[in-house]
Amino acid sequence: MKVIIIEDEKPSARRLQRLLEKEGISVIATLTSVEEGVQWFRQNPHPDLILLDIQLSDGLSFEIFEEVEINSAIIFTTAYDEYALKAFKLNSIDYLLKPIDEEELETALTKFRTTHSGADQLKLEEIKALLSGSDNYKKRFTISVGQHLKIINTEDIACFYSENKATYLHTRENRSYLIDQSLEKLEPLLNPKDFYRVNRKFIINLKCIEDIISHTNQRFIVKLKNFNSEKIIVSRERVKGFKDWLK
Repeated sequence: MKVIIIEDEKPSARRLQRLLEKEGISVIATLTSVEEGVQWFRQNPHPDLILLDIQLSDGLSFEIFEEVEINSAIIFTTAYDEYALKAFKLNSIDYLLKPIDEEELETALTKFRTTHSGADQLKLEEIKALLSGSDNYKKRFTISVGQHLKIINTEDIACFYSENKATYLHTRENRSYLIDQSLEKLEPLLNPKDFYRVNRKFIINLKCIEDIISHTNQRFIVKLKNFNSEKIIVSRERVKGFKDWLK
């Protein structure tokens, strides 16, 4: 059996490789990003099985399959219980919740050996649909404030923004808090009905928009309630998506 691991956390990848080797399975490659995955699949014969992390450093792993057609069976790995794990199970899509349990991995591999073939096709749109339910998005954030922990409901957040290589959330009450997740990591955790990434620095909440003003090159300036720190301009490549989001 030829297996590859796609995982951006090195300790998780090493542990998973050790568990596979205990099962007598040799890992032929370990990849860490969407970009690396696309390049590898374009240049190499596809393996029998992929152990695939849902969230990678440069985006969702599904983006790989939008660029190349994959003929391998897949077992998903994820650390996010916000995802539709129950739906995965009901639809017979294999997943492993991190930290990966050795017995659960063995069960998934046994299922693969007995029920899958190398010709299995990943049904990308079906899997995306499983992950699109509003109940599966992040409901709250826990923020460290000195020696205290503050719980902020997602609906009370006006925007997320990056500044000086750090990421902040800004509340409706006009307070900003440092968080330890990048905008790239945050984006798939937020309900797209409510939040939209208007440029590389801002993800905004639809319900907190106060005004939208036409700007140069068919772009827009967005004003949020209780946020005056920086002008928010919708980037040109995101204007169409922004207009669709507003409908």
